[in-house]
Amino acid sequence: MTNPYSRFGVSDEANELGLVAMEQVATVFAKIDEVREYNQLRVLDAFRECRFSDVHLGSTTGYGYDDIGREKIEEIFARIFGGQAAYVRMQISSGTQAISSMLYGLLRPGDELLSVTGKPYDTLAMTVGIMKEDGFDGSLLDFGVKYSQLELLPDGSPDLIKIDDAISSSTRVVFIQKSRGYTGRRALLGDDISAIVKVVKDKAKKLGKNENDIIVAVDNCYGEFVEKKEPCELGADICAGSLIKNPGGGICTTGGYIVGRKDLVEKVAQRITAPGLGSHVGPSLGMNRVIAQGIFLAPKTVSECLKSAIFASKVFELSGLETSPKADELRGDIVQTITFEDSKKLVDFCSKIQACSPVDSFVSPEPWDMPGYEDQVVMAAGAFVQGATTELSCDGPIKPPYIAYMQGGLVWEQGKLATMLALS
Repeated sequence: MTNPYSRFGVSDEANELGLVAMEQVATVFAKIDEVREYNQLRVLDAFRECRFSDVHLGSTTGYGYDDIGREKIEEIFARIFGGQAAYVRMQISSGTQAISSMLYGLLRPGDELLSVTGKPYDTLAMTVGIMKEDGFDGSLLDFGVKYSQLELLPDGSPDLIKIDDAISSSTRVVFIQKSRGYTGRRALLGDDISAIVKVVKDKAKKLGKNENDIIVAVDNCYGEFVEKKEPCELGADICAGSLIKNPGGGICTTGGYIVGRKDLVEKVAQRITAPGLGSHVGPSLGMNRVIAQGIFLAPKTVSECLKSAIFASKVFELSGLETSPKADELRGDIVQTITFEDSKKLVDFCSKIQACSPVDSFVSPEPWDMPGYEDQVVMAAGAFVQGATTELSCDGPIKPPYIAYMQGGLVWEQGKLATMLALS
């Protein structure tokens, strides 16, 4: 059979393995398409139910008072993500900022933050204060917030018994990181989040509290639209994420969101702007159109990301490498890991991802001291939007066992090519 990828440097052997992989993942792709269709229709329905109009695509400047487009988009986000309210702003520049703002807005001196998914992602660990950088302070621990964490069970599921035991009268926020971060564990699934919520709310009642007194907060980065239900639909009180990840549909150039209970969302808004101003200020500066179009395209874009990850998982599994998740496993996020156990192979793989990118394909990524990370990181990201992980990217810390974290792909064929080229 003719190898259509030979002009890109893909060997006949790699092309043949790719064909075998495609046959084996056909039923998995069909399931991804089914979830995509479900989510696409509910996103469309949110736009229709909220009566979105051309007038909402306008722009405001300065303080941004009475931005009807911004308010309508936040109404749509709340409906899609199952919250009472949403705060969706271009002034939030990263997922870390969105999640940090959520925690700062909810916690006060003497409160306890309990992470039930182990140590948070490196950049968020700085926010908590369990990782330090010389010359910087202002973490939650610096402000008198107490912190404790529980590890997941060996199979990656939450340890519900220990969660129940660990919650005390001072526990204010129970924190869930849905995605795996720089770890080998699996992403959490909707059923995991539902189970944690039930334990937390039941324990609040046992402590003589209102169930709303202990907040379940979710870092939803990389997890949006992978499943049919979002954290707040599963009982979480609040969640946060980035618009240059899944919900931006690959076209948002910046921004973040917080969705959940109305009182909690406004607390976070007050933290991001100022007490008394809250969600009332924040000009859209012409971003309403791309935010609205991005969330509309998001289910389709996420399905492309998932197909890229599933194909890579199957190909590298067939070639003898350790991958997670396996191609046919249930997924809670768009992240795919490949373990190389060799720093050079990790860097070389990232180079192949970069070489198959539409932007800076001629650049060779090198490990560097990336701000907010404990180890040097190598990162391939030939993206139209800097740092956008709905676009094909791959990164990993330079430490054993040298795991590549691959995610994204606006068109899954790009991930297919990169995978076969790396194999070649």
